[in-house]
Amino acid sequence: MLLGIDTCGPVGTLALAELHGEDIRLSGEAEIAGKTYAAMLMPRIRELLQANHASFQQIEAIVVVSGPGSFTGIRVGLSTVKGLIEALNIPVIAVSRLAVLAKKAGRKCAALDAGRGEFYFGNYSEEAHEVVLSLDELRAACPESGLAVCEEKVAQMFPRAHVVAPPRAFDALTLAQPGLSRRDYDDPVLLDGHYLRRADAEVKLATLKA
Repeated sequence: MLLGIDTCGPVGTLALAELHGEDIRLSGEAEIAGKTYAAMLMPRIRELLQANHASFQQIEAIVVVSGPGSFTGIRVGLSTVKGLIEALNIPVIAVSRLAVLAKKAGRKCAALDAGRGEFYFGNYSEEAHEVVLSLDELRAACPESGLAVCEEKVAQMFPRAHVVAPPRAFDALTLAQPGLSRRDYDDPVLLDGHYLRRADAEVKLATLKA
């Protein structure tokens, strides 16, 4: 039994699935309303397990989306995952939300709204490369036809981009399938948020200290 967790976006998602060779078969999904992650993540996991007649002890690995996205969501998700993998003594794989989006759309590049007039951008044509870009920089970084987006605001700016529904936890499990099959897990000690930039509060604090 595999557990997928994504709390990086405005709506959180969970997925339970089983790995059969190279196939990942979905057993069940659940959603978590935005801004309720801290209170509702663990209850939703319990409900998902109960709905599928499963227990925590049956979870063999966790795949967590570690960012970029909501700073609070990332921290809540990773804190919960760290507690679970320590308590259950199970492995973990962390994946990028940009990489999940690109995989879901079948494109080599993906972009997400990063606020402040900037975008999280990932290019997976060769070695994975992820950065924060301005609008003009993003236009120059990738042809629109090769760009995957999932947000209406970004889609309006790139009308020729490939628009898909926002990535979900099951999409993260699908991306992680090769690593799961190889047992190529991440070191839980090094598990951290994939923020790509500092939070607004950290930037303001650094400015005040300067």
